[in-house]
Amino acid sequence: MTTQPAIAGHAPIRELVGAYLGADYRWQHGGDWHDLHVGLPAPALELLHPDLDTFGLLSAWNPHSVEQTELANRTADRMLHEALAATGLPFCAAFASAPNRSWREPSWVVMGFSVAHFDALSRKYGQLGTLWWTRGKPVRLRVDAARPEDAGNEEYVDWLRPLLHPT
Repeated sequence: MTTQPAIAGHAPIRELVGAYLGADYRWQHGGDWHDLHVGLPAPALELLHPDLDTFGLLSAWNPHSVEQTELANRTADRMLHEALAATGLPFCAAFASAPNRSWREPSWVVMGFSVAHFDALSRKYGQLGTLWWTRGKPVRLRVDAARPEDAGNEEYVDWLRPLLHPT
């Protein structure tokens, strides 16, 4: 069995996806933090924006899951924040972290974007994994890579690129 190569010499895609699926995701409103879970709907966020039907979480930190300097990450995050503000669509602060908090990445929850615009913005900032969902549906993990042959059959994962070595 062959596996998809690692990105920039780091963990193989399947291991990164496992980390993304096991991560904690939270968004902020009114000074309080609220959980997001892959595979579950997000009714609290949807109730705050009853006129919007699409939601996503993305970051500009650590493109392709390759650790960057604090300065590089903060600069990219500021640029993403400016790009989000320029759309006029609502967004709020969020973060993703390991359950043990050994890593944490500031992120943004965006609302009202088309999936094409969301994916384009995610690719612009080199994000391998993002979250995306539509009103009333479970949160999904979007992976901007081909599904490796040895990947599990994760129900809530969308692979955005064709399989490299079809079986």
